[in-house]
Amino acid sequence: MTSALTVTHDKERQLWRTTFTAMASPCEILVDAGAQQTDTLQSALEAAAEEAWRIERKFSRFRPDSVLSQINQNAGKSVTVDPETAQLLNFADQCYALSQGLFDITSGTLRALWRFGSDATAQGAFKPPADAAVQSVLQHVGWDKVQWDAPMLTLLTGMQIDFGGIGKEYAVDRLCALLDQALDVPLVVNMGGDLRCNRPRTNGEPWVLGIEHPLSVHQAIGALTLQAGALATSGDTRRAWEHQGQRYGHILNPKTGWPVVGAPRSVTVAADTCTEAGIFSTLAMLHGPHAEAFLNAQGVPHWVFREES
Repeated sequence: MTSALTVTHDKERQLWRTTFTAMASPCEILVDAGAQQTDTLQSALEAAAEEAWRIERKFSRFRPDSVLSQINQNAGKSVTVDPETAQLLNFADQCYALSQGLFDITSGTLRALWRFGSDATAQGAFKPPADAAVQSVLQHVGWDKVQWDAPMLTLLTGMQIDFGGIGKEYAVDRLCALLDQALDVPLVVNMGGDLRCNRPRTNGEPWVLGIEHPLSVHQAIGALTLQAGALATSGDTRRAWEHQGQRYGHILNPKTGWPVVGAPRSVTVAADTCTEAGIFSTLAMLHGPHAEAFLNAQGVPHWVFREES
C-alpha cells in the first residue's frame, strides 16, 4: 500500500527533504541539490518511493498476492523464483551458513506463538507459549531443511520464509543506488532508522546523523559523522513484553524458538552497505550477552545500548 509523497526544501540545512511511508516505517530522503527544484529531482524522488513500494508489494508477508506469500502458499512443492528473489535467497543462505544457523529466514513461522507490537495488543495480557507448543512449531523451522538449487526452491509442508530481516536494508541500498545514478548529488536514504549516504555534502562536510535512544524517540544516544556508507539498527524497544519480571523481546533464537536471552536493547552498526550493517546488527542481537564480543571480532564500528547503559 502506497502513501503520499511529500517534497519540501529545508532552507536551514539547505536540503531537499522527501518523506513517505513504506514497510511500516517512516521514510526520508535528504538530497543536497541546491535551492532550485527541477523536474529531474522530482521524478527521481518519485521513482525512488515507487521502488520502495514495489519491494514492499513483492516481498511483504502481509500481502496474499506477494511473491513471498505465493512461495509460502506452495510449501511442499518446487517453485521457480525470479532473479531478484534468488539474489535474496542466496544472501540468506550465506547468512545462515556464516552464523551457524542463528540467522534463519524460516523462523518466521514462530510468529504463530509469539506476537509483539500491534499483533500482541489485541491479545491482551501476555503469556509465554508452552514449551511443547514451541517444540511443535520448531519442526517447521530450519533453512537446512529447505531445498534451494537456484532458481528452484522447495519448502517442506508447513514451512515459511520471511525476508523481514533483510528486506528493508535491501530497499535502502536499492534506493540509494537508483538516486545516485539519476541525480549524481550527495544524498541520504533513511527507512525507519536504517540508512545509507552516497558521498559527503557538497561543501565537503560529512553528514551528521543521530543514533536514536531506544527508550525515547525524542532523544539520541549520540551523534556521528558519516562521509559515505550505511547504518542499521536492531533492537526490541517497541516490540517486547514483560512477564513475571522477565523481558521477552521479538528477536527469536531459531534454534530454541524462544526470545534471545541477555540481548542489548539496541545495536547500531556502520558498514559500506545497509544490507551488511543490518545483518551484523541482527546477528549481534542474536548473540545476546555476547553481542559486544561478536561485533568486536568482526571489526565493525558499532554502538550497543543496554538497560544499564
